[in-house]
Amino acid sequence: MYGAGSHSLKYFQNYILDPSQGRSYYVTVGYVDGQLFSSYDSNSRKEQPRVSWMEKLEKEYWDSQSHIGRLNEERFRRNLESLRNRYSQSEGFHMIQQTFGCEVREDGSKLGFEHHGYDGKTFLTFDKETASWVALDSQAQITQRKWDAIPGFNQKLKSYLDEYCIDWLEKYLSYGNKTLLRTETPVVTVSSRTEAEDGMETHVCRVDGFYPREIDATWRRDGEVWLQDTLQGSVAPNADGTFHYWLSIQIDPKDRGRYRCHVEHDGLKEPLDVALKESKLGLIIGCIVAGLVLMCAIAGIWFFKRYQKATEPPQVSDFSSLHMSANSEPASDIL
Repeated sequence: MYGAGSHSLKYFQNYILDPSQGRSYYVTVGYVDGQLFSSYDSNSRKEQPRVSWMEKLEKEYWDSQSHIGRLNEERFRRNLESLRNRYSQSEGFHMIQQTFGCEVREDGSKLGFEHHGYDGKTFLTFDKETASWVALDSQAQITQRKWDAIPGFNQKLKSYLDEYCIDWLEKYLSYGNKTLLRTETPVVTVSSRTEAEDGMETHVCRVDGFYPREIDATWRRDGEVWLQDTLQGSVAPNADGTFHYWLSIQIDPKDRGRYRCHVEHDGLKEPLDVALKESKLGLIIGCIVAGLVLMCAIAGIWFFKRYQKATEPPQVSDFSSLHMSANSEPASDIL
């Protein structure tokens, strides 16, 4: 049902009070497998599709989601006002955030989460295993005690994360199966440069155009995972919905042949190992040396032939031309 890899459904909500703009602003966005698929904001006051495969849903769905969005916008406004009062704050810039969602991993295990933040700091988190809230400061403990005391409130949230959220994840995956359940083969390239200070080489392995998001890319030395002197980026999206990733390593040039960029992905029939490229500077120096050797060889042959010709007895017809050349402007080959 789920297809290869893990899959997730996540929502991010923000309510911002910005007196400098003389307004407040609310926005919520939904992501399936890291792809934005719907959103609601204070300007439109409507839930809207952000991918083509969501546009086929009926008007009833969008009307229902828009209604929920308007209710949440008002709820966030009240919550922000409550927190400002609790922290004894003025009408400066403030922001309240909420993130929640669920995930089905490749091994079939299921996860769920909900976090609340205020002014960029974590405020409350939900512990799904104990069905209780964890407060991050004394002011958050007020909300923690209140929510933990509401009969059935925490259990209802746990059920949502364990079941209802997973059900909707399955629905969205079925709606966008051609996009979300596809596989795209990664393109792997390795580039290099030499560090002038110590002669060490830096090699960068770039992995691009792959889908789904999950990928295992490592540097290996003699077939073993090598973490020393390595750096790596984070998996990031491309405009076409695929992803890219990079990892680098610094090595001694004499050990270059021992290293490989090792990549495993659902889009590959078998793991891929890419050898390191020759250093560009090394190639340039090699070409220069080879060129000098060739020039020297050509010059040696030329001088040998000239010497051989000079030691031969001149013919009568050649003597006059040599004599005339001696009285003219010197040329490069007069000797």
